Amino acid sequence: MDKRGNWATDDLGVCMKSDLAVLISEELLQAILDGARRLYPKEMILLLRGKKTKTDLAVSELIVPPLATYGLGFAGIRVHMLPMDFSIVGTVHSHPSGNVMPSPADLNHFFGSILMIVGFPYTNESNVAVYNCNGEKSVLHVTKP
Repeated sequence: MDKRGNWATDDLGVCMKSDLAVLISEELLQAILDGARRLYPKEMILLLRGKKTKTDLAVSELIVPPLATYGLGFAGIRVHMLPMDFSIVGTVHSHPSGNVMPSPADLNHFFGSILMIVGFPYTNESNVAVYNCNGEKSVLHVTKP
């Protein structure tokens, strides 16, 4: 447990430490933002594939979840349809309202180590936030090619 009594454990644990940096390429982030713009005003959801080390979590790929649902004010995945893939590090979904704070429903349906939220107008990294399962914000680093 961390000093506030929250879980902050390893890959097999419950929640990632909030002080770990999340790395994503500019190209991959742009693909996420483009997808959110295309589905607007519906919410979108994708799985994030990557690798976690002691100091950071690097997102390397996007996965479209099978039979995902995209709607006005919600996006959902069927957990029983997800691949058995331990390289999935979290999810990303959009908030058409522009608010990048996680809702209680977002935190209750947490999957993986991180939750990335992109908010309208989906233009750049200022419209993106990353959280651990306790709703604590993590640092996002967008890497250039």
